[in-house]
Amino acid sequence: MTEYPLPLELMIEQLGKLPGVGKKTAAKYAFKLLSMTPEDLEHFTAVLLEGKRSIRSCRKCFNLCTDELCPVCLDEERNNGQICVVEDFKTLMAIERARGYKGRFHVLGGALSPIDGIGPDKLHIAELAARVKDGEAKEIIIATNPTIEGEATAMYLMRLLKPLGVTVTRLAYGMPVGADLEYADEVTLMKALEGRKEI
Repeated sequence: MTEYPLPLELMIEQLGKLPGVGKKTAAKYAFKLLSMTPEDLEHFTAVLLEGKRSIRSCRKCFNLCTDELCPVCLDEERNNGQICVVEDFKTLMAIERARGYKGRFHVLGGALSPIDGIGPDKLHIAELAARVKDGEAKEIIIATNPTIEGEATAMYLMRLLKPLGVTVTRLAYGMPVGADLEYADEVTLMKALEGRKEI
């Protein structure tokens, strides 16, 4: 079997470090990069480097931004009485796309996972507690993922924040609209039953 030239192998190896990119996809990307003009490739890499240099965490909520504060924190029309706690920027963006939430956010930067060495000190939990102690927030909405780590994080936050005199709520999880009950997994059905409402 013919091997790729070493520089190409190194390109494939680096591209393969991206999440969800296997060796075949990495090779496809590498060949695409090789087919670009030197000017286009330089522009491509310059955009990536500039993004890495200019994107930072908001000093208040840890959302991604290019200034000290993110657009959500700068928006004076948002409800200061609510803070929605999410694991990452992607979840924040999903909630923003739904266009129904008008409160503040706090990005933890992950979920508790002792097996991976992620304890409370590795997340933005102390900063969240400090925001709650400031007294403006009346409700903390925990929107961590419905995984073992997300549930553990939610329980930890509930125990930490309830004594501070705020209402702590958890996103309801259940059946998506248009889904057939017979195809739902056990956890989804259990969450749907737990989150049932009177009609």
